[in-house]
Amino acid sequence: MAAVVIDVKTAEDQRDVVHRAVEALAEGKLVAFPTETVYGLAASALDAKAIERLLQAKGRGEGHPLTLAIKSVDDLIDYVPNLSSLGQRLARRCWPGPITLVFDDDHPDSVIKGLPPSVQQAVSPHGTIGFRAPAHPLILSALRFTAGPIALTSANKTGQPPAVTAEEVVAQVGEETALVIDDGRSKFAQASSVVQIRGNTLKVLRAGVFTEQTLLRMSGLMVLFICTGNTCRSPMAEALLKKRIADKLGCKVGEIEDRGILVASAGIAAMEGGRAAREAIDICKERELVLTDHESQPLTDRLVRYADLILTMTRGHRQAITAQWPDAAARTFVLRHDGGDVSDPIGGPSEVYRNCADQIDELLEGWMEKLDLANPPQIEI
Repeated sequence: MAAVVIDVKTAEDQRDVVHRAVEALAEGKLVAFPTETVYGLAASALDAKAIERLLQAKGRGEGHPLTLAIKSVDDLIDYVPNLSSLGQRLARRCWPGPITLVFDDDHPDSVIKGLPPSVQQAVSPHGTIGFRAPAHPLILSALRFTAGPIALTSANKTGQPPAVTAEEVVAQVGEETALVIDDGRSKFAQASSVVQIRGNTLKVLRAGVFTEQTLLRMSGLMVLFICTGNTCRSPMAEALLKKRIADKLGCKVGEIEDRGILVASAGIAAMEGGRAAREAIDICKERELVLTDHESQPLTDRLVRYADLILTMTRGHRQAITAQWPDAAARTFVLRHDGGDVSDPIGGPSEVYRNCADQIDELLEGWMEKLDLANPPQIEI
C-alpha cells in the first residue's frame, strides 16, 4: 500500500501530525520523518517485527547498523552509563543537531539490554551503537511521546542517494512506509557527521555536516565565569585563569584555545558590548594582562550549554542560573570554596579592585587542580 503523505505546512495542527506518527510507530509501522540532514525512516525499537520491516524496506543486509534516535544527553546516559566527559560535551553542545555519536556497547547496565535480541543485533552488530538527536521539532516531539527509542536510518534504498524531499522518499520506499511527513527540502541536504567516541579520543567515521576542525573545536574544555554586569569580577577572573592555564601549559595566553581550552565570561544582567571597568583594566595591566579588548555579554542558552564548568561570583548568581537552566546545576558552582560571595568592587577605589583580583586569583588555584589540562581531546585519523 502506498504511503500516506502529510504536508505539515498545510496541516491544521502539527500536534495531530505527531499523534498520527506516534500511533503508526506503536502499531509497528514505518514512518518517514524530516530531519535537518536528510529524511529518516523510523520504526519502534521495542518492536522486533517493525525493525525487520525497516531493514527490508531499506534493503540493508546484516552488519550495517541502524541508529537509535533519542531526545538528549540525559537519555544517552541511560544507554552509555560510563559516558566520558568528551561524549557528554559533544552531545550537550551538538544535540539536537546533525551529528551521530558512536559508543562501545559494553556496559552491562545499558538499557539497550532491554530491547529484543534481534533489535540489539540490528543496532549493534559490531559491538558499537550510534545515537542521534535530530534537530527537527516533529521527530523530537514524537520521541517525547513514544514508549522507547526510535530506530532510524536514511529514507532511501541501500546504494541510492539519500532522500532530501518527501517526493524522493515516496519514490524509493513509499510502498513499504505507512506515513511520510513532508516538511519540504531538508535544511542541510546531506548526511549527519558520524563520530566514534572512545574515552578522550574521537574518530570521524563520516565527515557530514561538521568538519574535523569544527568537531575538535567543539570538543575542548570550556570554563565560564559569571557576575552581574560582566565588567569587572568575571572579566578579571577570565583573564587570571587564562594566565594560570598558559603558565601551566608553557604557552602564551593567546595559544590556550589551540590546546583545546576556552575561558569566557558573561553577566546575569550584562548589556552587549560594554567595556570593562577602567579600574579592572588597570589592575589587570599591573599583572601584564589585557582587558582593553573585553566586551561584556549577557548569559545565553548557548553559553550555558557549551560550558563544562560555570563559576559564579555569588550564591545569587548560581541560584539565578540553576533556576533558569536546571540541567546546568551539576556544572555550576560558586567560585569561593566555602560557598560565600566575592563582593562587587564596582564604584570602589583601585585598592578595592586590587583586593578583589587577589581574592579571585587565590581561589583559582584550587580550581586549577580540578581542570584536566594534561588530557586534551584527540582526533584519531
